[in-house]
Amino acid sequence: MPSDASHPKPRPMSAADWDRIAQSPAYREMVAAKARFVVPATILFLVYYFALPILVGYWPEMMATRVIGVLNVAYLFALSQFFMTWFLAYLYMRIAARFDRTSAQIVSEALARNGGE
Repeated sequence: MPSDASHPKPRPMSAADWDRIAQSPAYREMVAAKARFVVPATILFLVYYFALPILVGYWPEMMATRVIGVLNVAYLFALSQFFMTWFLAYLYMRIAARFDRTSAQIVSEALARNGGE
């Protein structure tokens, strides 16, 4: 079993270290990639969410059209919002796992450089 002397612990990271990480190209690319998903997903969610009250307000006849028994277009649209939200959450979880791996790699590389000082 190796002794602690053979593997010195790196010093804690300072605010300057975190600033250096924030300026690194890898970190900036990760933040840009995250924004490329989050911004369109948020816009899609908001448009889809507000489409229901807008459609019900401006086209009540269309939204009142019965599709299956007593279920009309408005009810089915409202139900579809749950599925859309779950799907976006699932996509974000999958993509966030990549961001987690990338951020862990960025921090471990910074710690390795930090420990080498």
